Amino acid sequence: MTTISGISANRQELLLIADAVAREKSIEREIVIEAIEEAIQKAARTRYGAEHDIRVKMDPKTGETTITRVVTVVDDDFGAGVGAAEGEEGVETFNDYAQRRLSDALKTDPEAEVGKTYVETLPPFDFGRVQTQMARQVVMGKVREAERERQYEEFKDRVGEIVNGVAKRVEYGNVIVDLGRGEGIMRRDQSIPREAFQVGDRVRAYIYDVRREAKGPQIMLSRAHGGFMAKLFAQEVPEVYDGVIEIRAVARDPGSRAKMAVVSNDSSIDPVGACVGMRGSRVQAVVAELQGEKIDIIQWNPDEATFLVNALAPAEVTKVVMDEEDERVEVVVPDEQLSLAIGRRGQNVRLASQLTGWQIDIMTESQESERRQREFAERTAMFQEALDVDEVIAQLLVTEGFASVEDVAYVDPGEIASIEGFDEDTAEELQARARDYLDKEAAEYDARRRELGVEDALLEIEGVTLPMTVAFGENEVKTVEDLAGLVPDDIRGYYETKNGERVREPGILESMELSAEDAERLIMRARVAVGWIEAPPEEEEVEGEFEGEPEPYDEAAAVFGDSQR
Repeated sequence: MTTISGISANRQELLLIADAVAREKSIEREIVIEAIEEAIQKAARTRYGAEHDIRVKMDPKTGETTITRVVTVVDDDFGAGVGAAEGEEGVETFNDYAQRRLSDALKTDPEAEVGKTYVETLPPFDFGRVQTQMARQVVMGKVREAERERQYEEFKDRVGEIVNGVAKRVEYGNVIVDLGRGEGIMRRDQSIPREAFQVGDRVRAYIYDVRREAKGPQIMLSRAHGGFMAKLFAQEVPEVYDGVIEIRAVARDPGSRAKMAVVSNDSSIDPVGACVGMRGSRVQAVVAELQGEKIDIIQWNPDEATFLVNALAPAEVTKVVMDEEDERVEVVVPDEQLSLAIGRRGQNVRLASQLTGWQIDIMTESQESERRQREFAERTAMFQEALDVDEVIAQLLVTEGFASVEDVAYVDPGEIASIEGFDEDTAEELQARARDYLDKEAAEYDARRRELGVEDALLEIEGVTLPMTVAFGENEVKTVEDLAGLVPDDIRGYYETKNGERVREPGILESMELSAEDAERLIMRARVAVGWIEAPPEEEEVEGEFEGEPEPYDEAAAVFGDSQR
């Protein structure tokens, strides 16, 4: 008779216990038997001594349990190494109870050799109270560990699936869901707002993550995840399930509104119509599951500008200006469409931004017109002052696309002479005035640089101009080491989220609109100059200009740089 978990069990009863536990916990019967063997082994070591090599084997068919003590033959110098006497960690020591030296074994067994074992069967014994408690803990621990591993292995490959379960507990808004062969947790922020589950309610949710943690596998459920809505459409729309229609992106404001971008791999199938269904039957089935959430189904387009226009539906868009480097887009809409484009509490533009991955700035046609007029007036005034010309000539230059004094100073004279009403003499005079203005401005910048204490060595960094040194000096960047210690965001500016809003943090050279590559190139050249890094091979091929800039800007850099040092 052997006592396990406080139960006096014979052989057959032990097998019945193993079968029952295996079925209840949905784990392999062999695992339970191994747990029982380990429990009996621990109890036997408590009874006979922990130094003994005691092993337990249970016959899975008959339930007969055999307890044995094993002695292993070892080499004569086993455990005699340096540090063995002190029992240093990692050094094997000789165990008189479980091992026998080869020379001793040969005295009684001429066939003895290293590794040979002598097995002695021990008599069965009754478990005491302590042994019973220990055995119960071992079995339950082993079973619990096996159950957790089984749950993890079963659910780790089910991430991205919809599962059905029953609400088991509700704790502070978090719902513990019984999934049959495991438990999942749906946190409060992953449920649909105003949706309250009670114990016993049926729960349909999306597995978005399965984590292996010390307390057991955590099966993370969600009804607010975009994947939940996508999977619901896959269940309702056969074309989505079959892969004929792809859901490219989903953006949700759970319980309120959502946008979903779809595309068809078959030109004969309308992806939006297929997802809506006859009289909206398919989309309504999804809306009902999502507690009335309104869903805008949008045609995905490989052209990002077209996709952005589609994403802002139902608002109409008249113009799109994209800044691919910062992933920002400026969208112009008719004045009467502004509120529709923004949506209630910014919902429409926020969802469109999430769907496309672009930061969207919306303005009306009148606002854009005012901005264009303002820019036109500012450039006109700038040319009037810099070139000492009347308003008509300044306006003609702006109309022809000249945006700066540098453009006028270093463009081919023929381009200015070709303007209606201008001739070669006019072009030469305008360019002479432009160069005089730039020389005067360069001298003022240089004086300001010296006043700010910016060292001359900073000007020797290829690409650094006088206006840049003034901006650096005003921001306490006065040496080559100071420039070398910056990062591109310090120069160009960056966005960060404050109180849920995306806020622009200006850079030192914000107004100069350097690209990320140009800003990084300036910093790298400074780091080479101070000896922090070695110059990359490609640096030798650069002849002073920034890639992608037009020639006039290159010469202007020379005016504000080397020629005025």
